[in-house]
Amino acid sequence: MTEALDVPERVRDLAAQLAAPTPMRRGSFTERYVKCHKPGCRCAADPAARHGPYYSLTRGVGGQTQSRWLTAEQGEVARRQVAAGQQFRAEVEAYWAACEAWADAQLTAPAAPATGQKRGSRRPSRRRPSARSRRSSGPA
Repeated sequence: MTEALDVPERVRDLAAQLAAPTPMRRGSFTERYVKCHKPGCRCAADPAARHGPYYSLTRGVGGQTQSRWLTAEQGEVARRQVAAGQQFRAEVEAYWAACEAWADAQLTAPAAPATGQKRGSRRPSRRRPSARSRRSSGPA
């Protein structure tokens, strides 16, 4: 395991940020204003008169898009949770970058000196004839 003193300060700081529990969500939060397409409704002609806001939370799960409609109160909470999730993702990327820089530094550090010399075996090995040469040496 890595000694605490060997860990760069940047990596320790980012790890501490990641360890702080926060309610968060993946996906996106949207606020929509829509046209109703009813004849005579002013929302068709005037974009400022559209209906809404309607709040939704959208996320991909197992290759499928899932959306959920929210109330205005839920929308404010979900907006903060999605923002916290995006911040967490950015912190994870920063942590990865810091750890990779640390790993690169270890690769470029000078190798430790060898403690002993390589020694060969005491006697040379004898060559043994292969099975193929024994088969081919017989009568044809």
